[in-house]
Amino acid sequence: MKLTIHSSFLPQNDPDAALAFYRDTLGFEVRNDVGYNGLRWLTVGPAGQPETSIVLYPPEASPGVTDDERRLIGEMMAKGTYGSLLLATPDLDGTFEKLAAGDTEVIQEPTDQPYGVRDCAVRDPAGNMIRIQQAS
Repeated sequence: MKLTIHSSFLPQNDPDAALAFYRDTLGFEVRNDVGYNGLRWLTVGPAGQPETSIVLYPPEASPGVTDDERRLIGEMMAKGTYGSLLLATPDLDGTFEKLAAGDTEVIQEPTDQPYGVRDCAVRDPAGNMIRIQQAS
């Protein structure tokens, strides 16, 4: 069996802020921007990797989610405990400097982890944890 990751989903509660972060700050391509019933789904991905995408979706549009669950999801997003993403770069320190120079919320500066990787952590505008590792 041969499988690839086509799309992964991360919640967003402000499509304009999400677009600015993923497109303008991280440099991702916008692959799709779809509006429906006053909500927006954004599909973004790294340049040169058209087979891999992230769908930034409005969590309130998820079917079967109760109002209490929507409230809890919103609280978890605000704390950065609901969604996360792991990225890699050949230049962790340079990438971190660019992120820290902007409005990006820094959670952890580049650090050598005891499990063998060097990484940093930031949050996107919705609160999602974005960890970035030094690529080998």
